[in-house]
Amino acid sequence: MKRLLTILLALILSGPVLAQSSPLRLTITDGVIEPITFAVPSFEAESPQAQQVASDLSRLVVQDLAGTGLFREVPATAFISQVSSFAQPIAFADWRAINAQALITGAVTVSGNQLVVKFRLYDVFSGQELGSGLQFAGTTAGWRRMSHKVADAVYSRITGEGGYFDSRVVFVAETGPKDNRQKRLAVMDFDGANLQYLTDSSSIVLAPRFSPNGDRVLYTSYETGFPRINVLNVATVGRQQLTTAPGEMAFSPRFSRDGQSVIYSLSTGGNTDIYRTDLSTGQHVRLTSAPSIETAPSLSPDGTQIVFESDRSGTQQIYIMSVNGGEPRRISFGEGRYGTPVWSPRGDLVSFTKQNAGRFHIGVMRTDGSEERLLTSSFLDEGPTWSPNGRVIMFSRETQGAGGTSSLYSVDISGRNLKAVPIQGGASDPSWGPLQP
Repeated sequence: MKRLLTILLALILSGPVLAQSSPLRLTITDGVIEPITFAVPSFEAESPQAQQVASDLSRLVVQDLAGTGLFREVPATAFISQVSSFAQPIAFADWRAINAQALITGAVTVSGNQLVVKFRLYDVFSGQELGSGLQFAGTTAGWRRMSHKVADAVYSRITGEGGYFDSRVVFVAETGPKDNRQKRLAVMDFDGANLQYLTDSSSIVLAPRFSPNGDRVLYTSYETGFPRINVLNVATVGRQQLTTAPGEMAFSPRFSRDGQSVIYSLSTGGNTDIYRTDLSTGQHVRLTSAPSIETAPSLSPDGTQIVFESDRSGTQQIYIMSVNGGEPRRISFGEGRYGTPVWSPRGDLVSFTKQNAGRFHIGVMRTDGSEERLLTSSFLDEGPTWSPNGRVIMFSRETQGAGGTSSLYSVDISGRNLKAVPIQGGASDPSWGPLQP
């Protein structure tokens, strides 16, 4: 156990880490890159119909964990012994010999369209099980969710942080040339699978944002010729429109933490300010009143503060104010322009888009503006969104030129593990939803 915990200290770059079988809570502030090695023998098929599902499910668990950059798989070709039965004792010496620090075993049962998955996680070098075994049940059609749930449980037990694999992302799917893009809302699993379209491409749609529990999506539509905010029910695809006066333009919406109201930008009379609207009563509250452009509001996790972008200083910068308005304080002071700020689910960081010296960057800073770090750099990176555990940021990246395309990428908050999200076609404006219930 001590050896596994020592490696964990070197892996996690920030935030609290809780060892599940130890009473100690350790705060990590620094580290090096040295992924934990893990092995996943193909899960046991406990019924004849479960053979393929067991194989697919265990491989997706590997894909989830290895995709974080914090874990490295020991390939099956290196195995000395096999785990043919979920109940058999573990020959820990054989797994130590191939330097597997963690071992995941599992079993799958299929009966009709019902699926049951069991798994265990072991610290190989101590010869101990980390926590007790867990079981998940669902349908065979939802086998990918079962894989993500297993991977989330393993990730959480080893790192002490919440997982993010069993989550979804809503985004704008794009087709057609750059000067005539067709856009529609779509939702997918965090890894690009199970893509579903929520709207057609008859009108421009922008900036979708998940509700706190993932049941609804806010987005801006140009269906009427002016930007209007719609609330869409993900399950039924029914929608309602936020009421605004003729000629007013509403955009950049986000839900409040209880999901009962919306904060957004409203442009009227040549001025753009931040408003809050109660979804049940329709009551509007104006939160800013400066003769400048205030937009892209995002609430703190405790719902008491709003971070937003404003050009009140003469350039596009980031500010924080009370959820009820009042005098804001500026937190961005580096070179260049800052926009699209989003508060981390942990509450300790704000992500943002930065434009400087002809390049765009995705970055993070503390909520007081200190410790700014740029995680990416390209022709056009923008629109960050946080994973549910605050460890990963997804964003849009557009390539240069008339034939340029927009894609989704993700990056760890350390700036490591930059990778494209596998989606067919163009994509922009991602919003990462919560873990699914």
